[in-house]
Parts: sequence; C-alpha cells; structure tokens
Amino acid sequence: MLREDGEAFVDDATFLERLERIVGPEGLRAGRLGRALYRRDASFLNAEPLAVCAPATVAQAQQVVRLCREASVPFTPRGAGTGLAGGAVPVAPERAPLVVALGRLDRIIHIDPEHRRAWVQPGVPNARLSERAAPYGLRFAPDPASQIAATLGGNVATNAGGIHCLSEGVTSAHVLAVELLGADGELHLLGGDLPEQGGLDLRGLAVGSEGTFGLVTKACVRLQPLPPQTRTLLAGFPSAVAAARAVSRIVTGDTLPAALELMDREAVELVEPYARAGYPMDAEAVLLAEFEGLPAEVAHGAEAASEACTAEGATSVEIARTAEHRTKLWKGRKGVAGAIAKRAPDFYLHDVVVPRSGLADMLAGVLEIAADEELLVINVVHAGDGNLHPFLLFDREDPGVLDRVLRAGHRIVETALAAGGVLTGEHGVGIEKRDLLGDVYSEDDLAVQRAVRDAMDPSGLANPGKVLPSPQGCAEGTQRLVPEGTWV
Repeated sequence: MLREDGEAFVDDATFLERLERIVGPEGLRAGRLGRALYRRDASFLNAEPLAVCAPATVAQAQQVVRLCREASVPFTPRGAGTGLAGGAVPVAPERAPLVVALGRLDRIIHIDPEHRRAWVQPGVPNARLSERAAPYGLRFAPDPASQIAATLGGNVATNAGGIHCLSEGVTSAHVLAVELLGADGELHLLGGDLPEQGGLDLRGLAVGSEGTFGLVTKACVRLQPLPPQTRTLLAGFPSAVAAARAVSRIVTGDTLPAALELMDREAVELVEPYARAGYPMDAEAVLLAEFEGLPAEVAHGAEAASEACTAEGATSVEIARTAEHRTKLWKGRKGVAGAIAKRAPDFYLHDVVVPRSGLADMLAGVLEIAADEELLVINVVHAGDGNLHPFLLFDREDPGVLDRVLRAGHRIVETALAAGGVLTGEHGVGIEKRDLLGDVYSEDDLAVQRAVRDAMDPSGLANPGKVLPSPQGCAEGTQRLVPEGTWV
C-alpha cells in the first residue's frame, strides 16, 4: 500500500501482525480490554492507544521502534504508570500511538560498590534498587512516595524527586549515564560523568525528557552511602501557616534536614487509621523533619528543629523512638495518595513550587481557592524546597464539578507563578502543564527547546503531544483534558 506521497505505508492490521512476530503473543495487547488498561497513568487524563507491546529484551525494543519508524506509528513509553501529569497517556496528533511498556526490562545489571554506581534497566522499581544495594551499605537516594511501584525509567524520564530530595537532589543529580533507544532505532550512550566517556554531556538532555527523545533502555546511577545515624522529628501545629513558618526557621538554620515534609489535618485524618504512626489528631498540620549524618550533627539538627517548631507555636514535638516508629511516620506520609479513595473517587493533584519564604502565603492561597470552588483539598508538601502537592478531591459524577476542579487547578498554578514559583517540581510537564509553558518561557525560549527536540527526534514519533506546546496553537491536534470515559 502507498501513501499519497508515494512512500510505503503499513496499515494497522499488518503493523500488529509484524509487531506480534517481534514480541510474541505474550508481549502484545491489541484487544479492547488490553488497550483500556493502558489508556491513562495516575492522572485522570486518558486516550486510546493503537495497541500495547511489552518487549522482553532491548533487541526486541529496537525492532519495535524500527517498525514504528517504518510504519510512521508514534509510540508512547510507559513504566509503572505512576506519573501524575499525563506523560504516559497515549495521545498523538494524527494516528493513535503504540504504548511501549518497559516493565519486562527489569534487571539490575550490575552493582559496583567500589565506585558506588549501578547499571539498571528501566523496569526496575525504585525501592528494589535500594534493597539490593543495602548489603553494600549503599542506597539510591531519590525516593518518590510511589517508590515501591515507580520504575527507574520513569524516574529518569520525569527527573523525579522524592522526600529526601531536599538534601540529595532530584534524579538528575544521581544519573551518570543513559542508554537511549532513539526513534531512529539506534542505541546511544549518553553520559559525561563516566570516566570512560568523553564529549558533550547529553545525559542532561535525556533526564527529564519524558520519552520525547526515545526509550531509556538502561541507566548508570549513582549510589550513596547509608547514613551512620538518622533521627526523625514529628511536630504538630495549630495551623498549616504556623507549620510553614517553622519550615522557614528550620531551613535557614546551620543544619539542613535530609527531609522536611508538611501534612495538613485532612491528610493526617486520612492516613493515621492506616499507618498508626501516632500523628497528633488535634493538630491542624504536622511537620516531619529528618536529619542524617554523624551523631553530633544529627543531634544538633534535631534539637534546633525542635526549638524552631516550639518558637512557632507547635502544640507537640517528639522524636521517633525506634526504627519501627520512624518507618511508621514515613508510611503515613507516603500513603496519602493511596488512601484518598476513602474520601472521594477522584482527585486532581498539582505539583507547583514557590520560594520557601512564600510557602505560608501559598498554602493560604490554596485553601482559599478550594473554598471558593467548593472543593475539598488535602495538602502534602515537600516543605523544605517549597514543592506543594494539593490534592483536589471530587466525584466526576457530580454535575459541573470538573469545571470547578480545572478552574481551581489553573488558579493554583497562577498563584504559584505570581509568587515567583514554577509550574512543576518533580512530576514533569506531560500534557497537564504543557499548555502553560508559555506563561514561563518566551516564544524564543520554546523555539530553542523545540529545536533540541527536533534534533534528537526528527521523526516526531517519540511520545508526541507532550511537554512542549505546538507553535501553531497549544491544543492543536491533541485531545482535551477530561475525565476517563468522556475523552473526545
């Protein structure tokens, strides 16, 4: 079959037949149910893929990408689907994309304790790497709340952060090299921090590219020594604003916490029955502050944080008594998203960042916006770096609620930008924030980013419709943001 331009064209049926020969029946889902399972990530954006394939080897992945190139089929990389910005939602301007699920590429290839690094495939869950590195006295520092499920390929693609990114930095600080399977079907090793590599450090382009350059087929990541001592502090406050003020005191002290997290009363009430962490149920907000390092440094940091909390009116301050108690404290914090179904069937989560000095005002603004739109909001915050995660809870069956949810979300972003903040801290841009980039970057800035993307993938087949708005119009050729089941 020929296209109008005379080039060979592979129709969908032939494409799927050839795809099955590459990955086998066990690696292909083309039926209605199989496709439906991959329409969305952890956001409520969704779209119908052409099919879903799961290569079991890098060689299979290469053949899949080469077939996509030959057939002009766009493809959307996918890990565990824990992303919250629609980065793994299979949208494309003209032809439904193929979802390339990388969960079967799940080997920890090699741990090198001497050089404190590991080579891993993209389907390795984040937490598994730290478990495997622990006998060597090492860990992988980025620890998103979804780390039990979230895979390292997705961490690299979105430049994920986590609870301990305050002291350790986000994923880009821990990736030494990336093996990228480009849309040309070739493998490219990108890495300027490996002694055996020279040339330009293109690794920094791949980390955070959200699949728009191709598939991450393996990565070399930095491992950090386990801290000699850890101490975790829990403080309750009469208001979220008071807790935010305590954050400012703590981070301007002489000992920076490894982690500093804020949860409001709604979040505490949600997770305490499950975690049984001992959160103060009479508090309007709680802070979790964790210090790591040498014993004297840890003791000094915890004492200074305790004094800062007391100075801002904390109603209770305590130190985790045992390792088990510390684990429970973090179990509650990491369990918020999973527990939300107890309160509402749907949620819309944002990921804005403001300067720490503006955190109290931003929290007050979020509460005001939610009240205006008659929505329940639950706030969890990477408070140490001003990264807010307001969960807007709703039931999509309520008439008109979606309009209020989307309006509230847009107002939250506008408020953060007005406070000198940014659109996203760690969840990526995906579809959700794509059309707002013009509020942050000039058209010249965006043109440079488009030029880089075009250079890395001239075909435009790798995860189209993500990250960068179209210069012809932000919504051109892509589906609208609506709840699952009503996508048009």
